[in-house]
Amino acid sequence: MPSSPRRPLAVGVESRDSAAAPRRAPKPQRPRHQHVLEALRQAIIVGSYADGERLIEDRIARELETSRGPVREALRQLEHEGLVVSYPYRGAVVLGVSDVEVHEVLIPIRLTLERFSFSKALERMADADFAELAKDVWLMGEAAQSGDLMRSVDADVAFHEFVLSCSGQPHTVQVWRSIAPRIRAYFFRYGRTSDLGRIAAEHGDLLGALRSRDHGLVMEVLDRHIIVSTPGQ
Repeated sequence: MPSSPRRPLAVGVESRDSAAAPRRAPKPQRPRHQHVLEALRQAIIVGSYADGERLIEDRIARELETSRGPVREALRQLEHEGLVVSYPYRGAVVLGVSDVEVHEVLIPIRLTLERFSFSKALERMADADFAELAKDVWLMGEAAQSGDLMRSVDADVAFHEFVLSCSGQPHTVQVWRSIAPRIRAYFFRYGRTSDLGRIAAEHGDLLGALRSRDHGLVMEVLDRHIIVSTPGQ
């Protein structure tokens, strides 16, 4: 598939507003291939590259003002994450997120992981943990007011990851992280046609359910939140 013109890739893009999220410390300087990886991952997730589009090493290296080595290393990592697939004689191409994958794979996995993790976290979370989640809900609300989909998705992912981290179940966190790039990609895909204010409100409902410590209510609100419709329906 021929590549369409796009804005040059940005290196070292920060995904969250550091001033609005004090609990995340500034990141130290990273190797060049890590910056390339982050720039490519972000470009794929937000849709700058189309599903099936070839990722040409030379062009990416020129855009990011680096050599082909860091680009090649980044593409290998993206293939491991499920955002890219490589073919003989064709190279790396973008692997998009389809409605079938969302509904038949990602949503069932999320339901299993998060039902279990939210149940465990419910027994362990303290007021300070609820305050951390409230920051993410606030960030989603701010993002909704400004129409900032990227900031909304970042806060959305952070909310769920924080609850998983509170569950005391490191294996579930490990599984989540293995599919997190695909989840983030479908959050962007569906978020383009979603009401960001509604997304923020749903997370407010989730936080309220967690604070109630009512297991049945948490499961009900969580299921309603995760099971989404195909865009346009």
